[in-house]
Amino acid sequence: MQVHHLAGRQLVAGHQVEVVTATPRARHDRTREDVVDGVPVHRITLDLPFELPLNPRVGRELAALLERARAAGEPVEAAHVHTGVVSQFAYGAVPALLAARVPTVLTVHSIWGPATGAFRIADLLTRWSRWPVVFSAVSEVAAAPLRALAPDADVRVLPNGIDPALWRVDPLPRDPDDVLLASVMRLAPRKRCIPLLRMLGEVREQVPAAVSLRAVVVGDGPERAQMQRYVERHDLGWVELAGRWAPEAIHDLYRRADLFVAASNLESFGIAALEARTAGVPVVAKAGTGVSEFVTDGVHGALAATDADLVRAVSGLAADPQRRAVLAANCRGSLPPTTWDDVLRRCDAAYAAAAVRAAAATPPRSSGRGRRVGRTPRSGSRPR
Repeated sequence: MQVHHLAGRQLVAGHQVEVVTATPRARHDRTREDVVDGVPVHRITLDLPFELPLNPRVGRELAALLERARAAGEPVEAAHVHTGVVSQFAYGAVPALLAARVPTVLTVHSIWGPATGAFRIADLLTRWSRWPVVFSAVSEVAAAPLRALAPDADVRVLPNGIDPALWRVDPLPRDPDDVLLASVMRLAPRKRCIPLLRMLGEVREQVPAAVSLRAVVVGDGPERAQMQRYVERHDLGWVELAGRWAPEAIHDLYRRADLFVAASNLESFGIAALEARTAGVPVVAKAGTGVSEFVTDGVHGALAATDADLVRAVSGLAADPQRRAVLAANCRGSLPPTTWDDVLRRCDAAYAAAAVRAAAATPPRSSGRGRRVGRTPRSGSRPR
């Protein structure tokens, strides 16, 4: 979604933007050329189990695409590679971009965490830390491993963007003894979905019985069936697994919600938490994650070092309506630090720096080595 919104914002700003991805348009749909909200999308897809976004020929295919653009008189002026931890498509594309002397920015959207050692080993084989690209991550927390493994590289922070006006909501009147907890996320293992349900159960045990608790978990993903079984097995009927909702429905949820709760330990940014904070919903999340860069402990919510701390924070706030009101007012009273205008300025500066690095770089020796690790450029930005 962030790549989609970034491409759209850059298009409005006057850039010519195209996206290259291994993600198919729909299940078993192998359409290669597509246009999404005015942005051309090149889908380099293979018919793989589980619609895996992999393509071992990404370098060859991307090189052909770059050559077609050059032959048409519109050479790509910058490539912006978006990647997580395991992204064969992205990392496999970088050697082709470097061979074509395309200024490249690589943004990491995940906290490497336990995978940091694997990237250290990969650097011995591919020397990725010496690529003449501008490295970046979506938060200081996510950038830290990059800076440790590539001390001589240009490593920046390119945060996810938000339009505050779209997430400002008018809160509905609240019954102080009727508390609504909200969580919005992809139901995937790294979000710690089952631990979240376990912690909600512990919160119910700690909050006085006079306080009515309800929780709505918005989102879909591979963990949903397991979560549903856990809810039924542990008598958590007050927890609703709502599925995927449109932004308008999430806006309405935030008008009624008292707290936003996130359990992930490897949250590189936390766009859903930022949207909730912008809507005036206090956030309870883990310390040491990207959420800490826009949520101040005790001001916009609470940051917990451990699961037990998170349970105590949610329980305490659920039983303290006056404190919740103060935190909600703080959230509504200050703009979030990462608006789209700021993100676009940072991206343009990164592209300019990448152009300088590309111009100074020696053309790399052709090698298949660098294609072993990752996922491709999701957007190539060609300013007009």
